[in-house]
Amino acid sequence: MNRRWIGVDITYLAISLIKSRLTSMGTSNYAVLGEPTTADDAAQLAADDPYQFQWWALSQIGATPGTGEKKKGADQGIDGRLFFFDEGASKPKQAIVSVKAGKLHATYVRDLVGVVQREQAQLGVLISFHEPTQPMRSEAASAGFYESPWGTHPKIQLVTVGQLLAGHKLDMPAGGAHMTQVALPPTPEPIVHPDQLSLGG
Repeated sequence: MNRRWIGVDITYLAISLIKSRLTSMGTSNYAVLGEPTTADDAAQLAADDPYQFQWWALSQIGATPGTGEKKKGADQGIDGRLFFFDEGASKPKQAIVSVKAGKLHATYVRDLVGVVQREQAQLGVLISFHEPTQPMRSEAASAGFYESPWGTHPKIQLVTVGQLLAGHKLDMPAGGAHMTQVALPPTPEPIVHPDQLSLGG
């Protein structure tokens, strides 16, 4: 019918879900207005609303929030989770994601390593606005690698907002879309109201 639609939402969490569903449907011909497209935009978002910045950063790698939009506060070191499949397993594996907008410390990486171990996750990702320090890079390198059928992947990966905006991709197992994919929430069943019921045969 060649219709054109405009969707409106205020949170990056909801916008990320909409984008994920469009992608899963094979739709790419859409534009999102108002989200950060430069490092300056991202810095302004972080200053205005740290939680929206966190959710936007998670959306850049396809991760889901660790505690949900309605549970701001203690997150037990988990800002987000990124699920993936490999080895043909039916149970998803995961990467724990931490987002930092302010000054960086090597302890952030050590904390992330601890959370990855506690959650029995395969990978850990730290997204930061600033460039990681050399001690942080050394801590990440000492965590070793995760081995998959497609090679080895750094167990702790450090990525900046600038890199994400430039199209940087995480080093994840990639055996094909049918084997490595982001786990999305199920699509809810449509609600049919009485006044929508057809009386025709």
